[in-house]
Amino acid sequence: MVNLTPNPSYSLTLRLELPNRAGTLAAVTQAIASVGGNLGQISLIERTLKISRREITVDASSTEHAQHIVEAVKTIPDIKILKVSDRTFDLHRKGKITIESRLPLTSQSDLAMAYTPGVGRICQAIAQNPEQVFSLTIKSNMVAVVTDGSAVLGLGNLGPEAALPVMEGKAMLFKEFAGVDAFPICLATQDTEEIIKAVKYIAPVFGGVNLEDISAPRCFEIEKRLRQELDIPIFHDDQHGTAIVSLAALINALKLVNKSLENIRIVINGAGAAGIAIALLLKKAGAKSIWMCDSKGILSLKRNDLNPEKQAFAVEASGTLAGAMQGADVFLGVSAPGVVTKEMVKSMAKDPIVFAMANPIPEIQPELIQEDAAVIATGRSDYPNQINNVLAFPGVFRGALDCRAKTITENMYLEAAKAIASLITASDLDREHIVPSVFDPRVATAVAAAVQHAARTDGVARE
Repeated sequence: MVNLTPNPSYSLTLRLELPNRAGTLAAVTQAIASVGGNLGQISLIERTLKISRREITVDASSTEHAQHIVEAVKTIPDIKILKVSDRTFDLHRKGKITIESRLPLTSQSDLAMAYTPGVGRICQAIAQNPEQVFSLTIKSNMVAVVTDGSAVLGLGNLGPEAALPVMEGKAMLFKEFAGVDAFPICLATQDTEEIIKAVKYIAPVFGGVNLEDISAPRCFEIEKRLRQELDIPIFHDDQHGTAIVSLAALINALKLVNKSLENIRIVINGAGAAGIAIALLLKKAGAKSIWMCDSKGILSLKRNDLNPEKQAFAVEASGTLAGAMQGADVFLGVSAPGVVTKEMVKSMAKDPIVFAMANPIPEIQPELIQEDAAVIATGRSDYPNQINNVLAFPGVFRGALDCRAKTITENMYLEAAKAIASLITASDLDREHIVPSVFDPRVATAVAAAVQHAARTDGVARE
């Protein structure tokens, strides 16, 4: 079992009643520390001559670890646990987003213009010139976040209801990081044709569609068909968001080891949506040698079990992931926890780059290879160099919406990646700082500008 770092996703609030005497609070904090809990804020709620009531926040590393923390506190004499709450569940209660009116509605005249009868004039104007829907409705700044719940995070096929918290979160990130309005659409079907039909039916409301958590290989067909049949940007973030940020991080990591993309060998473990998209974008950026692996090993020309997307990256070599990594310059993992060993990293070329992006547990824990890898990145926020799609998708859609792009092109991905990478200056670049923070306010603006420029170059911008 991997010992994970305590983090806010398993954060508790403990409301306690303690005797009001010296050393009692210290006993509580010591008990929490003894089982590996990470103390946060301690708040005094009430104090009398006899007792005090306090709320303590504690980060754990798992549900089981959180229970161990509670049990440790229970063993302290004279301490009453009044309430235990899971802060992550508390945050999600009643959802994370809301819809609010943009304009005040305070008088009869406001109502007459915003709704009937005045709204009829707007309807007629759009009917006469459909292009006006972009300037006279929410369409110009509205994105549908669409899923069928078939590949939720790394958790699998959980269905549409269980996918909703992720889609809500995505909508929240769109608004917070790029000012884009977004709404979650969780479809009660996993039939490819039905999903395509559903998205086409709702498209009049939206200026773009962000596909999310749809399993491969269906996600490839759904995105391809929607791009052919709709004239608004369609973007499968699990593919292209991951690819954009991975390329941005790799551009800067290669600067540190003084290697070029054209002259290195890259191993990608995981040949699903993200892995295929990463490989395609790396190839577009100039990579010449990419070996991909799935659960059965190297995607080899000798294999007869590869779908068309995998066949495109089949190579002469065959064998296991361990064999593929021997002499490789870069490992990119979008696969499963713990599949890489310290010895496998040691077998790589000089100054290896390891992006172990499986979540929540990476392909190899960074602590194990600090002395062996030149640069390490993960998908987690509690390690340096987080490969996080939020660096990409808000700015991509901001740029695409602002120039009213008809579609999203490979050049738009490429320029987005370069824009993210460019925000790390030579003086700031080091092995623990190859991508900007997700809270860097420059990111969405830089990505949006790069995407708009590429859209105009490719002839897909309408403004």
